[in-house]
Amino acid sequence: MSKLCIQGGIHLKGDVLISGAKNAAVAILPATILVNDVTVIENLPNINDVAILNEVIQSLGAVTEFLDSHTLKIDASTIYKCSAIEPEVGELRASYYLIGALLGRFKYAEVAMPGGCDFGGRPIDQHIKGFKALGAEVEIVDNIIRVHAKELVGTRIYLDVVSVGATINILLAAVLAQGTTVIENAAKEPHVVDVANFLNKMGAKITGAGTHLIRIKGVERLGGGRYSTVPDQIEAGTYMIAAAITGGDVCVRNIIPEHMESLSSKLREMGVQVLEGDDFLQVVAQRKITATNVKTLPYPGFPTDLQPQMAALLAVSEGVSTMVESVFDNRFQYIEELGNIGINIKVDGNKATIEGVNTLKGAKLSATDLRAGAAMVLVGLRALGETTIDNVRYIDRGYEEIEKKLTALGAKIYRIE
Repeated sequence: MSKLCIQGGIHLKGDVLISGAKNAAVAILPATILVNDVTVIENLPNINDVAILNEVIQSLGAVTEFLDSHTLKIDASTIYKCSAIEPEVGELRASYYLIGALLGRFKYAEVAMPGGCDFGGRPIDQHIKGFKALGAEVEIVDNIIRVHAKELVGTRIYLDVVSVGATINILLAAVLAQGTTVIENAAKEPHVVDVANFLNKMGAKITGAGTHLIRIKGVERLGGGRYSTVPDQIEAGTYMIAAAITGGDVCVRNIIPEHMESLSSKLREMGVQVLEGDDFLQVVAQRKITATNVKTLPYPGFPTDLQPQMAALLAVSEGVSTMVESVFDNRFQYIEELGNIGINIKVDGNKATIEGVNTLKGAKLSATDLRAGAAMVLVGLRALGETTIDNVRYIDRGYEEIEKKLTALGAKIYRIE
């Protein structure tokens, strides 16, 4: 297993180029199943989740080829199988998008229940509600979900909670359905919009993505084409926080600044300078950072996927902060691990009270999930002495070459296999 070793206490400086969005990529790749033709997806992040999804799509019968490390060509016209129950499928949270895509094209799907990071209940009841509303029957047996329908017919579907996964999955199932489907209380995240844009470019008729109400007028067929994913909002946010926590000066490039507004606003509240360009944000932290209060919310609110990283920054800010997690049940389970490095955080249910400290000391840490692993890298960059992080496989699920990008900013970080 890999470990990351970090010698902390260095102010990060320089430019970092952000990769394509993980959360968009892991939805767009299953969406190519709906295309009975050849698609080329560009600006894919070179991460483990993308590699696993490529293998899964191949196992269904598609012919795929990486044209380079960030570009994948997929011929889904050869797909002959609607079953994805191999162990690696269950390792991915995004495997549930295979259900909507296979159901939409073939009216049948058999998929292992999704895995991914484990930080509390992440039910798929809203996905199932949507599939049933479109006319499908659903059963779950031995941790395998089977969905089938004679026909899929458009309808109105109100999501009881704002769910990115359910919004995208219903989109996938409805694109080739008869009639018009309306998703009410839909998620507005950038990767929801990106999936809709991809499908529209292939011939779908989707309007309203990025608002609370999405309309999908069913079409008979999707054609092939090329598409480039949006930049990764969460990776960008992680490097912005890295600049702040190390007292650095970092220009985060190849991003959409509008996607970062909730984080940029909080950093400015804390005394961090954030300068905005057309496709970059420069983060300068050369004075004391003060405490603030944060609550995670669906987009355009503060992203839950930046909660652990932001908690790391609050832990070295002057004063007492609070962090309220309103999206997932148990996303604070990493806090105990971070206690080893000297942070002072007390958790009560979905609220963490964070008392800032001046000094962190390097320690041995173990990543508990993807974003918590990123937070551990951040505290390691700030801490004096050496910090080692194992279970790096979690970090590799969502960050492309994190140690190389940080090294280019001046960090002393290396990987031990």
